[in-house]
Order: sequence, then structure tokens, then C-alpha cells
Amino acid sequence: MTRSESNAFPAAAVSCAVVRGGRLLMVRRRYPPNAGRLALPGGKVEAGEPLAVAAERELLEETGVRACAIEPLTAFDVIERERDGLLRFHYVVVVMRMAWVAGEPVAGDDASEACWMELEALMAAGDGVCATAAAVAARLLGAGKQR
Repeated sequence: MTRSESNAFPAAAVSCAVVRGGRLLMVRRRYPPNAGRLALPGGKVEAGEPLAVAAERELLEETGVRACAIEPLTAFDVIERERDGLLRFHYVVVVMRMAWVAGEPVAGDDASEACWMELEALMAAGDGVCATAAAVAARLLGAGKQR
């Protein structure tokens, strides 16, 4: 199978938006996409796995935090191409709003760091935060929305 054939279809993925005490759970990604940047925890959806189950599983694997998936918040594409234009990967990412149940973040799986962050700290990190995570943080932690 050629590279273009193996990447002919987008892969489903989830990101987990967990707010606790006015802070959003973030990880520093170890691998692409967004390697080295702060992002929402998450990962690929396995075949036959509902989005809510995938979000709860990925969150636990990546951070050690338990949370219940509430609802999809938003969705976006992550598309990266090689220099020659061939598709490197295409993820369709569904951001799930989640309610914290238990646990404190500890980096695991493909995260090199995991922590709770306030909106001010996230915005101060600038380009060190992936754009989609910054947008979700502003939406969830903006004035009057911190829980």
C-alpha cells in the first residue's frame, strides 16, 4: 500500500475539555501533531468505539484523570502534508466537554506533561499552545464561564 493510499481516509480522534476550579486540563504533546506544544488531552478513536468512550479512555491513558463525557463541544480538521504535497495525515477531531470525576494529572501515554491551567497562563504561553486548544480555552474559561 502506498503512502497516499494508506492515508486516503481521515482518522477519527477526540480531544477532552475538562474544566475544574476555573482551570482547563492540558498536556504537552510528545508526538505530532503539535509535538512540544500544550494541547487538550486526547487521541484516536478505535474502530467500533463510541466518541464518549474514546474520550474517557484517552483521558485516563494520557493523564490519569477520570471524567465523564457530557457532549461534543466542537470539531475540527488536523491536516498535514509532506513537502511533495502527499497527505501525511488527516484527523477529524471531536472535542468532548467532560466532567471531572477523580484524579490529578500525571503525564502518561504520549504526553510529556499534564496540568491544570488558568486562561491567563494559557494565553501567556502564546505559540506554545495549539490554536484549537487556545480557542476552546477561551470559550470555556472566558469571562463568566469558569466553573
